[in-house]
Amino acid sequence: MRLFCIAQKTQKLDCSVKKLIQTLKNIWSIEDLKSKIIVTVSLIFVYRFGTYITLPGIDPKSLSALSGAKTGALGLIDAFSGGAFSQASILALGIMPYISASIFMQLMTILIPQMQKVQKEGASGQKKINQWTRYLTVIVTFVQAYAYVTYLKSLAKDAIFDSFSAYFWLTTPVVLTAGTLFVMWLGEKITDKGLGNGTSLIIMVGILARLPHSFRDEWRAKATIGAGGILIFVIEIAILVAIIMGLIVLIQGVRKVPVNYAKQIVGNRQFGGARQFLPLKVNSAGVMPIIFAQAIMFLPTIFANFAPTQGIAKTFSDPKDAIHMIVYGVIVIGFTFLYTALIFNPKQIADDLKRNNGFIPGVKPGQPTADYIGAVMDKITLPGAFLLAVVGILPGFAQRLNVTQGFASFFGGTSLLIMVGVILDSLQQIETQLLMRQYDGLMKSGRIQGRQSSVSNAVI
Repeated sequence: MRLFCIAQKTQKLDCSVKKLIQTLKNIWSIEDLKSKIIVTVSLIFVYRFGTYITLPGIDPKSLSALSGAKTGALGLIDAFSGGAFSQASILALGIMPYISASIFMQLMTILIPQMQKVQKEGASGQKKINQWTRYLTVIVTFVQAYAYVTYLKSLAKDAIFDSFSAYFWLTTPVVLTAGTLFVMWLGEKITDKGLGNGTSLIIMVGILARLPHSFRDEWRAKATIGAGGILIFVIEIAILVAIIMGLIVLIQGVRKVPVNYAKQIVGNRQFGGARQFLPLKVNSAGVMPIIFAQAIMFLPTIFANFAPTQGIAKTFSDPKDAIHMIVYGVIVIGFTFLYTALIFNPKQIADDLKRNNGFIPGVKPGQPTADYIGAVMDKITLPGAFLLAVVGILPGFAQRLNVTQGFASFFGGTSLLIMVGVILDSLQQIETQLLMRQYDGLMKSGRIQGRQSSVSNAVI
């Protein structure tokens, strides 16, 4: 009986391997999909190559003083740029200025009625907003570039060649601005010609670039303990996998509200009468509340040199501190509700349903429908906000359990949320291409749902 079970498991494993190989063959047999994958990988390779090109006038062998950029607020920038920030690369600012400009423009389209009108103009309105975002990106990059020059002058002055020091203030902002615009162009090309979500893919690649080093450092730290340390390392990997699985559930979790459409007879044909669902995301705010919370928590560190605020700055910059975790969690929960309220408009959804002869069973069209959708959204946002807060403080818990700082950042927070979300989006793109050509999907049952299936999307 035992031999029979082993043989059965071996047969299932062989079937799974064969299915995987067949799926890969199907992917590669679709010319359009193969072209998109090649373009995406090639442009990402170009981006990663650029992160290793040092700024003019900088000695790369003398940049050890920038190791402090891997912690705190600078650590977040360094993570998103794939280590380019701490390496004084021409792509040191990465895509972050564009992200900042995009977030600002998104908020403006929500808060300013004139911007809303432009956005509702369709393709032409979106083109205008994209153009304004690019102009704002240039301005933000120039400001951040001069701040980065000051940072280099203070910490890595010895790394700047004396013969080039007089020109450093002039050339570096120009090079950094050109680098950010180049990364922005790469992201747009990946979106147009590749697998899509170019900006998110570039951020994810930068985050993943730190994973091998963090994995190695954690292994070395645990290997010095002996056999017990290796067992702890295996347990950490198992916990990380469990967290990723839970995060997938959080990202894909939806509440399906039933919607019926009234029947219409035009000539001899019948339209409508179908029953569909309105998917309301448990975490419609995405990663934005964590980014906002991190920005607020980093503000006190600006005044760290003043004696009265040194204690507060130290608490707010230490993710292991209990007070830091509590405050951070409360801010994440608050911003989740705030950002969801900004990007989610129940009134607009109710009007769209009414315009298309759709209605929720048992609920009157119009304002009652908007109130019902808003009440459902509030109910599912509450657990989503708490789970998002838990994800945000998990790296602090990991550090409390003696996990190295680099590896602990992958146990939650912005890095893990972006990674899981972008991977799900990319797999969804591939699966859509397969199903369009009558191939089997990537999963035996159901379909992969990325962040794009939400009613309202965040910037990232």
